[in-house]
Amino acid sequence: MPVRQLSETTVNRIAAGEVVERPASVVKELVENAIDAGASRVEVVTAGGGKTLVRVTDDGAGMTRDDLTLAVERHCTSKLQEDDLLDIRTLGFRGEALPSIGSVAELAIETRHESEAHGWSLTVSGGEKSEPRPVGLTRGTRIEVRNLFFATPARLKFLKTDRAEAGAVTEIVKRLALAHPAVRFQLSGSDRSSLDLPAVREGETEARIAQVMGDEFVGNAVPIVADREGVRLTGLAGLGTYQKANALSQFLFVNGRPVRDKLLMGAIRAGYADVMARDRFPAVALYVDLDPHEVDVNVHPTKADVRFRDPGLVRGLVVGALRHALAAAGARAASTHGAATLQTLALSAGANAPLRRSSGGGSSSYGARPMAFDWRTAPLRPLDDVLPGGFEVPAQPPYAPPAAETAPVQSSFDAVRESVGADARAGLAEPAPEAVARPLGAARAQIHETYIVAQTADGLVIVDQHAAHERLVYERLKAQLAGRVTTQMLLIPDIVDMPEEDADRLLARAGELAELGLVVEGFGPGAVAVREVPALLGTVDASALVRDIADEIAEWDQATRLKERLDHVAATMACHGSVRAGRRLRPEEMDALLREMEATPAAGQCNHGRPAFVELKLADIERLFGRR
Repeated sequence: MPVRQLSETTVNRIAAGEVVERPASVVKELVENAIDAGASRVEVVTAGGGKTLVRVTDDGAGMTRDDLTLAVERHCTSKLQEDDLLDIRTLGFRGEALPSIGSVAELAIETRHESEAHGWSLTVSGGEKSEPRPVGLTRGTRIEVRNLFFATPARLKFLKTDRAEAGAVTEIVKRLALAHPAVRFQLSGSDRSSLDLPAVREGETEARIAQVMGDEFVGNAVPIVADREGVRLTGLAGLGTYQKANALSQFLFVNGRPVRDKLLMGAIRAGYADVMARDRFPAVALYVDLDPHEVDVNVHPTKADVRFRDPGLVRGLVVGALRHALAAAGARAASTHGAATLQTLALSAGANAPLRRSSGGGSSSYGARPMAFDWRTAPLRPLDDVLPGGFEVPAQPPYAPPAAETAPVQSSFDAVRESVGADARAGLAEPAPEAVARPLGAARAQIHETYIVAQTADGLVIVDQHAAHERLVYERLKAQLAGRVTTQMLLIPDIVDMPEEDADRLLARAGELAELGLVVEGFGPGAVAVREVPALLGTVDASALVRDIADEIAEWDQATRLKERLDHVAATMACHGSVRAGRRLRPEEMDALLREMEATPAAGQCNHGRPAFVELKLADIERLFGRR
């Protein structure tokens, strides 16, 4: 076939396929234009999920007659200075949005620039443009898009339900609102509930984050502030125990532009690697600001992906800032776990109304308190030295009622105390006030040989002893791995039988494993001998440990070095070296565990992201029992 020039209408429709994928794409382009025009208020109205109507009204600079005429032509823009594609300081600059939309829908524009006595209107329908006409209008622009894709009906078949498309529009508006907190955003329509996000003052971005992501997120997040070589990172990052089932609660911005960049999302995953399970996702709102010349936003027509000149610098900044902030949070767990626990108790008790957090509720925040113990400099001891063996609970005689059946009611509690014996009475003594005042309180009991119950100044804490100790061992192990790992030789090597391919993988990494304190040797086909393990792990099931590490290695690429996946190896070792559920602990052991948790980074969760403790406020408990 001969080469021929495509018609302008066809070219515009091809461009529309790149820029306008769905109604949310239309909203994105029009709202970005409003923001670039300096608008302080943007109103969006939709119908039929945006397929029937999208109307965007702003109070920005508006356009003159000549500007309006050019705005609907391809590749016309006011957002580039001297055609410098490396100095992009606006959200849009391609000059394709309006002509692309007009080629597949019915587009109507009304605009007025302050330099003109009246406004101008213009329509584009299926690529056919009208001449500008005078119209009465205050300063700003109003754009209506009706019957999206009427000119390309095949595209309509690929759209989702009105409800789904309306949800996508809401998501776009929320992301743009987070990126530009100084602008008021209003979203309404017959296909949705209204959304009004008032503007916030400069420096109060956290207030806009609360508007969009909720007070619960803000109350369970840590601030992020970091700078490195001209790149600045700010925002909020959710605690490791504040988890989501997907990545929809990850809001990322580069120079005020919402992005879904793979490098940044990978950096977030790495930053949470040792505090969250692999199938869970953190919630974050992170802002990256840098010189426009250091980032290419022209990678894709929708500009959702970007390319950094120095990706290693940006990734390292994000990973390091997240890890530092999460570690600085100390023994802090998401308040949602406590609320869920209270809700479960309320349902179990037959309560009808859901419990609300008290004014003293919210997330537990202990990271700012000074601690006398420093886990980084403390001497490393074997596990059995930290938490010695269990203890036997003193036998308690069965309860017997007092002999005098006519005893006054007020003395019955004293009678109960007398009936249970002296050893048990000692357990009823009040804990030391200084212990109760500590962040995690004073240990009062161990139940089911798994959970420690501690009393705090304004409530109680329930600790999962295995999850808590797993975090402690993990952090100590990481500190050792930074230097030389102390090992302990097994008196009798542990011979582990496994599939030959697993044994081969382990032996291929034997040198690297030895650097991590685990010494293995071949012992015939399909078997390895474990000769040394990290001393910090104490008594450990070496067979189970090496099998789990072999499974870890099987998931990696052959070129991946163990040190690059150090977190996974250390987490596996820590899990095997932690005090298990079902082990009885003495009171002093429980208190020692609580004190060390208070001084350990990210002690609110185990290495797999499970909460290590749940805090219940006394006010909430009292409400559960009708005392409030």
